Amino acid sequence: MMYPALTISAIDLEDYMLPCLNKQLLGIDCPGCGLQRSVDLLLHGEFVAAFHMYPAIYPLLALLAFLVTSSFTTIRYSRQLKMALVVMTAGTIIISYILKMNNLFN
Repeated sequence: MMYPALTISAIDLEDYMLPCLNKQLLGIDCPGCGLQRSVDLLLHGEFVAAFHMYPAIYPLLALLAFLVTSSFTTIRYSRQLKMALVVMTAGTIIISYILKMNNLFN
């Protein structure tokens, strides 16, 4: 008996992932390395693994959800909220990249 899975198995992004040009040319990861694999993990329901792959995935999703929502509705203090989400997303990207590079070169 087959049980329905809570994953989106019809979408397999691994066949369509682009290689990182920075990693191919310079041999080091870029700040966006892991984003595609993280989205693939999210679509397959592996939320913790998605965070470990790319820690900025959740602030980035929150920012995108806010931008889409604010384009259809009026939100009080939307400019301040948008700036806070942008700073949080950029900060997460920068901090996780620094930690990744620190672990790479130690």
